[in-house]
Amino acid sequence: LSMDRKSILILVGSFVLLMLWYPLMEKIYPPKPLPRTTNSVAAASNQLSPATTVSNTGSTTTPARIDQTARTNAPEVTLTMTNVQAVYTFTSHGGGLKLVELRDYPLLVECDRTAAATNNRFATLNNRALVPAFSMGGGEPPDGDGIYQLSRTETGVRAVKQMPNGLQITKDFSPGSNHLFVAKIRIENTSAQPVALLRQEWVVGTATAMGENDTLQMLGTFWNNGVKSEQIADGWFANRALGCLWSTPRALFESDPGKAAWAAVHNQFFTLAVIPAKPASQMVARRVVVPMGDLTNTAHAFVLTNGYQASLAYPPTVLAPKQSVEESFTVYAGPKEYKTLSRLGYQFNNNIDAVMNFGFFGFFAKSLLLVMNGLASFGMTYGWAIVTITVVIKLVFWPLTMASTRSMKRMQTLQPQMNAIKEKYKDDAVKMNQKTMEFMRENKVNPLGGCLPMMLQIPVFIGFYTMIQSAIELRGQSFLWACDLSQPDTIFHVAGFPLNPLPLIYGATLLWSANLTPAAPGMDPAQQKIMKYMPVMFLVILYNMASGLTLYWTVQNLLTITQMKLTKTNDGKTPPAGKPSSPAAPVVPGKKKRPA
Repeated sequence: LSMDRKSILILVGSFVLLMLWYPLMEKIYPPKPLPRTTNSVAAASNQLSPATTVSNTGSTTTPARIDQTARTNAPEVTLTMTNVQAVYTFTSHGGGLKLVELRDYPLLVECDRTAAATNNRFATLNNRALVPAFSMGGGEPPDGDGIYQLSRTETGVRAVKQMPNGLQITKDFSPGSNHLFVAKIRIENTSAQPVALLRQEWVVGTATAMGENDTLQMLGTFWNNGVKSEQIADGWFANRALGCLWSTPRALFESDPGKAAWAAVHNQFFTLAVIPAKPASQMVARRVVVPMGDLTNTAHAFVLTNGYQASLAYPPTVLAPKQSVEESFTVYAGPKEYKTLSRLGYQFNNNIDAVMNFGFFGFFAKSLLLVMNGLASFGMTYGWAIVTITVVIKLVFWPLTMASTRSMKRMQTLQPQMNAIKEKYKDDAVKMNQKTMEFMRENKVNPLGGCLPMMLQIPVFIGFYTMIQSAIELRGQSFLWACDLSQPDTIFHVAGFPLNPLPLIYGATLLWSANLTPAAPGMDPAQQKIMKYMPVMFLVILYNMASGLTLYWTVQNLLTITQMKLTKTNDGKTPPAGKPSSPAAPVVPGKKKRPA
């Protein structure tokens, strides 16, 4: 049977609730603050070294080293390299990339332009990670205490480690342009005896929050096996049955032995992706505990939160005297900009743009993003681009929505006759369904006419949602009173509670729309109560969403109200095509009229 408008709203609401489940859980169960001391971080991290790990090939217990400070107490030496786009900080602890600061992107988007002008902090990657990128991870790392000698070269930075067994590890880092740099690693046996080289895990990096306002659910890792890409993030590690029930958490992911074409760590808007010249044998991911807060200020409380560390693994081997092995990596450390990532994927013949995490309806998300950027290239602001796209989507689906509305109205008109059929054949469900379908065919009513047009729009709605939540282009873009379309449109706080106008306007349009929609005949009272409070539920769910998303939903609702009013006006002017059967004398299929 057909679905009325209220049933469709419930269905769409269920979809929205499913998409926003993890953000809601983060609000309900936030991380607990620890005492104001930096020593707690090292203590907590070191306690996690022996961990129960679960991989996709089975369960095992192995030591998972996640903290570089657990290996040595030697003082740290750092070297920095700066180009137009980034500041790269390298460390002697692990001989790798400790931090990337992106000079084109501020750490925080300041609504106060004066404050923004004096804010010289940049967006970061691998921030406060417990190990640097390109350090050696795993249970028993081949580089011992992990202390390297750093020096500058003509093209970048070199890290060298000489081991007592004769192994010499040399890492060369050469920053380039377009947020790319090259890392080359050479392991040579300088002794006169064969040396066993243990299994190596070269750390790609760690997905960490840049600040307290970051969306922790957007942190994660990605990898590709040469055929498909897969995200390993909070959902995989939490291992909740049906997405919400508690179960045994996982601590370690190890891909099946084979090929790992690339691996990446990412937050909401930025990513650190590593593409090896030759595919690695495995990708390894760990959920680690990292500090979030100002560790340089002991008067400022901080919390421990989850981070996600990724590594590329290589099998053990034996190096003959004077023999060496070399690995080369192309590294992208920059914004999750679809145009740039897709171009990079084309260059290396892989789909590294999968790190955008557009999901199942990625085609719609990519198309909408390209259209939005195309409108912006003509000088349109991103806020007006969202409004324009919303109007275009509404116009495209206008005929379907009109057909859906009229189909539901027709179903409401025929509801008394259909109820009569149900009552007559209430003891025979098969016969009742058969007679109901015959009645619909005779009256030219499609049982899917009311819900199918709405169902066809759901992929576009979800595509718009996934596009907006990861579009770096919206970060820092203002519209009306919203100074950042990637964040809530908070204008001020009342007793600590943020006042966000767009969700409030959206809630008002929901109430308006509900009042314009007549109650379906025979609706269950419990369902009527659900519909009564549906606007409040949507308001709570979307209140702290990105203002770009609430702008889309608000404009969409205003257009829907306009369409409902126009449909009502036009239907009132158009004479009915024919009189339906009288409710007082229902027509039952199969019952023929006797001739007079």
